[in-house]
Amino acid sequence: MNFYIITLGCKVNAYESEIIKEKFLNNDFIESQNIENAQIVIVNTCSVTNMADNKSKKIIRGVKKQNPEAILVVCGCMSQNHQETLDDLDIDILLGTNNKSQIVELVEEYINNKNKYYHFDDMQKVRFEDMQVNQFTSLTRAFLKIQDGCNNYCSYCIIPYLRGVARCKDFSKALSEAQELSLKHKEIVLTGIHTGSYKWNNYDLSDLIIKMSQIKNLERIRISSIEILEITDKFLQVLKENPKVCNHLHIPLQSGSDKILKLMNRRYDTKKFKEIVNKIRKVRPDISLSTDLIVGFPGESEQDFIDSYNFCQEIGFSKIHVFPFSLRKNTKAEELPNHIDGTTKKKRTRKMLELSKRLENAYYQKFLNKKVSVLIERYDGTYSYGHSDNYILIKIKGSLTPNKIYQVLITEISQEGVKGSISNCLIVN
Repeated sequence: MNFYIITLGCKVNAYESEIIKEKFLNNDFIESQNIENAQIVIVNTCSVTNMADNKSKKIIRGVKKQNPEAILVVCGCMSQNHQETLDDLDIDILLGTNNKSQIVELVEEYINNKNKYYHFDDMQKVRFEDMQVNQFTSLTRAFLKIQDGCNNYCSYCIIPYLRGVARCKDFSKALSEAQELSLKHKEIVLTGIHTGSYKWNNYDLSDLIIKMSQIKNLERIRISSIEILEITDKFLQVLKENPKVCNHLHIPLQSGSDKILKLMNRRYDTKKFKEIVNKIRKVRPDISLSTDLIVGFPGESEQDFIDSYNFCQEIGFSKIHVFPFSLRKNTKAEELPNHIDGTTKKKRTRKMLELSKRLENAYYQKFLNKKVSVLIERYDGTYSYGHSDNYILIKIKGSLTPNKIYQVLITEISQEGVKGSISNCLIVN
């Protein structure tokens, strides 16, 4: 039989879908190239916003319409969040955010007995679901999930209720998986719901990075996201001394207004955020710093938005991922007064995205006519594409070998993107 996987949302979901895919392939199933011909369709859902919920449900309905005979498996945050309202979607196997590694066995059981299977765990009591993927078949870089869950309970966020309490992968198993992945991949992205909170016995994220950097074949270690207060002196020392750590950090800010940060239950203010950013840039002057930002949070006045806008400009992020506030039921933000209307949220989102574009271009301009190391990911017949270690997507005319790192001269920056010169490319590894 063949299968098709649809993955929505974050890098954690991408990792878990890769686990599902590898287990299917190891059990003699065949991957289908499209939904229409698949005998099994797995939808790994997201629920970070209302839009993500709606997209997940729309895709599930689309699968039923396109291929009503397929065995339909649905899992992930949206199903965990809306488990009691999905009966009308005619799902065959329905799971939440846990037990994704068991999907192959559940499908085989369904094939034999045709009994629908719905199961959800109490996410406040589960342990880390231990998984290991040996190779990412569709990506040059590999994700390594080292952590799950979150204990922060930011007032706008539903994810701690859906993913459960913070829990981590065994330190030795994380290193073993990294070793295995390094045989096929030059870059590993450490990921989790709250990656920077990684702790196992006396080891933390910095210790894991230090040990991983000793893996001979591994060229790059990238961190999917890290909170500003997790950038300790120990971590800064690693950033300063370890060339395998990519020159890019994604640090969620969420708001540049101290009033709004407090309402969000974020555990820092703008002064602390800036202070730590200055420390980062002292050890890595040209580092790329991207961020997440919510606009239109309840109570956000025009002045709060301006403060947020100005602070982002002052920090000089290389990219801002902007999200209009999305009300999630059963969060603290639901109870807050002064919710912002949709028109205002759209206007503020647009303005912040325009700032992001300007900041992104300004960051790119720093590297014009300079060489950067690029890990080649694909070739489309005309251009080769890859990311630099500071996460600039660069296209280079001509065919370069995927999963190889080249020194590339950045020759052009335009609205179409960043281009590099093939005549000045030297293979590094």
